[in-house]
Amino acid sequence: MDITIYQAFLPHDDHEASLAFYRDTLGFEVRNDVEYGGLHWLTVGPAGQPGTSIVLHPPAADPGVTDEERRTITEMMAKGTYASINLATKDLDGTFERLQAGDADVVQEPTQQPWGVRDCALRDPAGNMIRIFEVQ
Repeated sequence: MDITIYQAFLPHDDHEASLAFYRDTLGFEVRNDVEYGGLHWLTVGPAGQPGTSIVLHPPAADPGVTDEERRTITEMMAKGTYASINLATKDLDGTFERLQAGDADVVQEPTQQPWGVRDCALRDPAGNMIRIFEVQ
């Protein structure tokens, strides 16, 4: 089998803040920006990796979600416990400096973890947890 990860989905609740964070702070390319009924779906990804994207979507748009579930999702997003993603870089310290300069919501500075990886953690404007691992 030849299977790759094509897209991952993260919720967002502020199109402009998400665009600024993923484009300007993380340096991702904007691949698609779709508005429908006042809601935005934003597709971003790392330059040079056109086959891997993150789709930032409005969780309120899913017709299968009840009002009670939407409230729960909103509460979890506000706490930063609803969604997460792991990214990787060869230069964790340089990446972390850029994130701090971009006003990122830092949760953990670069740290050597007991399970053998060195990483840092931050939250995007919607509260999604982003861990960035250092790779060789």
